[in-house]
Amino acid sequence: MESSVGTPITADGLIDSFCADKLNVYVYDSRPRMGAAAAAVVAGEIGGLIEARGRAVGIFASAPSQNEFLAALVEAPSIDWSRVVGFHLDEYLGMDERAPQSFRRFLIDRLVSKVAMSEFHGLWGETEDGATESERYSELLAANPPDFAVLGIGENGHLAFIDPPFCDFNDPQRVKVVELDGVCRAQQVNDGAFATIDDVPRNALSLTIPTIMARPRLFAIVPGPAKREAIKSTIEGPVATTCPASILRRHPDAHLFIDRDSASLLSRR
Repeated sequence: MESSVGTPITADGLIDSFCADKLNVYVYDSRPRMGAAAAAVVAGEIGGLIEARGRAVGIFASAPSQNEFLAALVEAPSIDWSRVVGFHLDEYLGMDERAPQSFRRFLIDRLVSKVAMSEFHGLWGETEDGATESERYSELLAANPPDFAVLGIGENGHLAFIDPPFCDFNDPQRVKVVELDGVCRAQQVNDGAFATIDDVPRNALSLTIPTIMARPRLFAIVPGPAKREAIKSTIEGPVATTCPASILRRHPDAHLFIDRDSASLLSRR
């Protein structure tokens, strides 16, 4: 099956594909096959950008939902990582990179340390001045406009750390300090990152929805039964700030990779 990104969508394990408004959706029978398929498409995107323009600039997500994808991506033989610049979506405010919960650490361990990436720009959660760090990262993004973003979707439908109570589809900022809602903080416990909800930071640094939507291509990777409600809202609910990820249906070139479990509540299933 051909995708609009020009790289064939892997048929191995593909059990359904359809469009939700403008959003391209691919359903796989397992997490490993979903991750491998997404990695093949993103690797093709990176290769095409390098061939056309000499380099590729991407934003990557940090979450257990990305594990299969990242494991496959670092094994892709065709990527010249010396021509790739990386950013990421979000980071806990006050989080040291050495902490296992650090999102910057997550990507260093699973991607950056395994490939010879030209540059990786991390959000400095250690800062005591979130506004200044937001401005610094905004300037880096402006100087190196990303070509694509790889995303997850939270249990509450968030993109990056933009939770429903605080979502603004027209936010004028590129990066900002955000408050995390209770569902988001509980998810971090469910993911095994923290022992209790009281251990989860209440604030984070996050790219905003307009910053994400400005990327020419988006790839969302969302497996697992814990995401089934969020996927149903993303695909079948209204496009509204009550489910930030629903805005993906308005992007002209967005691709959502899900598995049987995360797709289980969809009407077409």
